[in-house]
Amino acid sequence: MSTEVRTEVTDGVAVLTLSNPARRNALNLELSQKLVTAVEDAAADEKVGAIVVTGEAPAFCAGGDLGELQQADPATLRKVYSGFLSIAACPLPTLAAVNGAAVGAGINLALACDVRLAGPTARFDVRFMQLGLHPGGGYTWMAHRILGAQGAAAMTLFCDVLDAAEAQRVGLVWRTYDSDEALLDGARELAGRAAAAPRELIEQTKATMRVTSRLDSQSDATDIEVRAQAESVHSEAFRERVAALQAKISKK
Repeated sequence: MSTEVRTEVTDGVAVLTLSNPARRNALNLELSQKLVTAVEDAAADEKVGAIVVTGEAPAFCAGGDLGELQQADPATLRKVYSGFLSIAACPLPTLAAVNGAAVGAGINLALACDVRLAGPTARFDVRFMQLGLHPGGGYTWMAHRILGAQGAAAMTLFCDVLDAAEAQRVGLVWRTYDSDEALLDGARELAGRAAAAPRELIEQTKATMRVTSRLDSQSDATDIEVRAQAESVHSEAFRERVAALQAKISKK
């Protein structure tokens, strides 16, 4: 069976579907590299304004390929990481539509996205400890940042496995859906809102959010934002959208 990342672009949203059915979409070296290429191609496409990542049913991503991991050295591990790291570094908004099990490296892939949505069969299983495997790819940093110290410890050290509802309760997931069809529709709709914004603005705002998240004060964040906002005030996109809004209001 083939190993691929399928890309479908609709209304500015690129849906990237991991497909490694024989391994439940496990991130082996081949699939990781194809994900890197798919992300780079989507980011280079001026018609794309947001990215959705999902897996071929019935799984999201079953982790790394254990056969490859048994022989891995640091250089090989970095190649395995490259797939989800390309998502983490993407300048466009990214969204994970988790439609089944996210295990090990599959958790990393979901955490690397800006927002996570979950379908009815979503399951978040870190599983590193059960395998006798140290976490990698920046997992401990992402988990702590998103879940806090207690949540990261519960899932990592105490091997707590979360379904969609629990994942939403602890803040790992933004929203849940009753079917995989509704999940993908919801992901496209939410991503479409980002894609509808001026692309330069959405990229700059995401970059600003990355910087300000590391700051200690609102004052420091304000100093960064005031320059960027002043630039956007004089942009053609802002003028056009304000004019359209004013015209709409005047007709009421």
